[in-house]
Formats: sequence, C-alpha cells, structure tokens
Amino acid sequence: MAAALDIAVSARLGGFELDVRHAFALSGVTALFGASGSGKTTLLRIIAGLEDGARGTVDYAGETWLSSAERIRTPAHRRGVGVVFQDARLFTHLDVAGNLGYALRRARHTGPRPSLEAVSAALDLAPLMNRRTDALSGGERQRVAMGRALLSAPRLMLLDEPLAALDNRRKAAILPYIERVVHEFGIPAIYVTHAIDEVAHLADRIVVMTEGRVAATGDLPEALERLDLQPLTGHFEAGVLLEVTVTAQNLAHRLTHVDFGGQPMTMPMLNIPLGETIRLRARARDVSIATEPPRGLSIRNVLEGRIADITEEPETAFAEVSVETPSGHVRARLTRLSVEELGLERGQQVYALIKSVAFDRRVVPRGSGAPVSPER
Repeated sequence: MAAALDIAVSARLGGFELDVRHAFALSGVTALFGASGSGKTTLLRIIAGLEDGARGTVDYAGETWLSSAERIRTPAHRRGVGVVFQDARLFTHLDVAGNLGYALRRARHTGPRPSLEAVSAALDLAPLMNRRTDALSGGERQRVAMGRALLSAPRLMLLDEPLAALDNRRKAAILPYIERVVHEFGIPAIYVTHAIDEVAHLADRIVVMTEGRVAATGDLPEALERLDLQPLTGHFEAGVLLEVTVTAQNLAHRLTHVDFGGQPMTMPMLNIPLGETIRLRARARDVSIATEPPRGLSIRNVLEGRIADITEEPETAFAEVSVETPSGHVRARLTRLSVEELGLERGQQVYALIKSVAFDRRVVPRGSGAPVSPER
C-alpha cells in the first residue's frame, strides 16, 4: 500500500466545527479546495501541528504525529513539514540570505535536502540575496518563503493560499515558480486554494471541503468535469484537461500552435519549446457544438468527435454534452433548447468549438525544467 498521510480529526473553534477523515497521497500535489470558511486552513494548521484544539489522529506514513487517545502530539518543528503562508512571514530583521540561512541551520529532518544553489536557481533568488525582506514585492516574498521552506528539508510541503494576497499580474509571475518547485524537487505537497485556475495548473488530485468536512475527492481530470461540485464551492467551473503538444510558434500573430491527437489548435503565444507536452483546461461554458463543419467563424479551435453522453442539469435551463475525440473528450454546457433544436443525440458526429481564450495557459509538464510564462 502506498504511503499516506492519514487524517481522522475533529476540532471546535468558536462556532465552527471541523470533522475530517481522509488519506492524503504522499506524492505529487493535492489541492485542498473550497470556499472561504470551509475549513481548509484549519485542517492545514492541524497537519502542521499549529492547532492545539484538534482531537483524533494524524499519521504520516505510519508515524504518529497526533493521537488524542495515546496523548501523542508531535511538535510542529519535529514533523519535517515546510509551511508557506499567505503572508510569507519572513524575518524582517534579516535579509533574504539570512532568512534562507536560518532554514539551513534549523532543519531537523535528516532526509534529503535541496542545496541552496538548487533552490536559489529554481526560484531565481540570487538577485535578492542582499535585499531586506520589507523591500521585496509580494511575489518576491513568496518566492523567498518557498525557498526557506524547501531548505528546512521537509518531508511534506503545506502551502496555504500563497497567491491570495497578490493581484492577477503578480499571480501570473509567481505561478511558474510554484509549478517548478512542487514538481522538480519531488516533495509531496498539499496546496490550499479557493481558485480553480491554480488547481488546474498545479494539482494531481483534489479534495473539496465544505462546512468543515470533506465533500468530494478524486484525481484532477475527473474532478474538473463534475458540474455537481459548483454548489459546494461557489467558484467551481466544470471543464476538461487536454494534453497537447506544442508544434509551432506564430510570431507574426503571437500564437502558439498545438496538436491534440492529430487535430490542430491555436492559443495565445506561450514561451514553450517545440515538442513539449502541456496540460490545458477548457471550460464547459466556453465550448459550443456544431452539427456540420463550421465555416466563416472567428473561433479557430474545432475538434471533430461523436457525442458520448448528454446530461440535463436538474432545475436549470442547461445540459452537458460530452464529445469523444480520438485523443480524449471535451464537454460543452448548452441550453436544453439548443440541444433540442440541433437534434443532438448519442453517437452523432459533431464539431466542438473551443475559444482560444478559454484555456488556462500557464501549465508546466511534469518534470520540465524552466518555468513557463506567456510572452507579453
């Protein structure tokens, strides 16, 4: 059986009650996702050993960190966990080099530890070493916080909404660094967020929380397709993940050409080498259906396939249409009236029209080297 972080805990904090039973995989990235106030941060603090009011058990790969019955409560500094908070929490009396050096000196876990050189290169920290932390931008502070966490030799990384305090431009700048860190150093991570675009970029699997409890779990591709998760979060948008290969860069029109199982697609230009396989997300609401090959349209991404399923959404005007292609499937959210007027039915050959702007573009394939960022 694969190693896991087994959680069976409860806590009462004021009027809020948390009751969670779940086994987190100790590989890749698990997104802990849900609306504000759902209990994500509280659970993360319990795992880190920062919440004294928790009762129950927390076991890391068979090692007990918390057991109320046995009166075991391993202190936070002995759990071998690297934590990155929303507000970075750097030492303001030390410069960047001092913050990183502190982590090196205080590391307790005896397992493999990334070198300062490797961490500095991954997070582009060399130009910041002599800077005061209070003179850094929000994105720079988060990069330093991630570096400090990595240098503490963690067995597990816990990231508590590290992008929540940043504007969209700074989020776009910092995401490639998080992508690189969580996949390049091979440390399992739990990533707390209420932003589905961050989940699509980073996660291998998802745990959805609502009102202090786990409401749904699953591998990311399947979970992203579930329209029923929207009532649980208020932010969720169903869609699919597409694995595509970069085939060409159109400099004149600032476009990147990709291949999806022999069907060409285009998207706003990404600074990604030819031949790289990347993961894109297409939202169901950004996919339309045509029953004949479309002509005279501005939408350039057209995938030929057959309807695999049509599911009506209860008590709404909408239906979900799943279109199977040779390399996977896409989903479209249409009105029931459109389904009826087009005469859509299972097995019918159709054409799925996907807008280029519907993609979550900043995606790094597993094990890639440099961060990916769209050209401006």
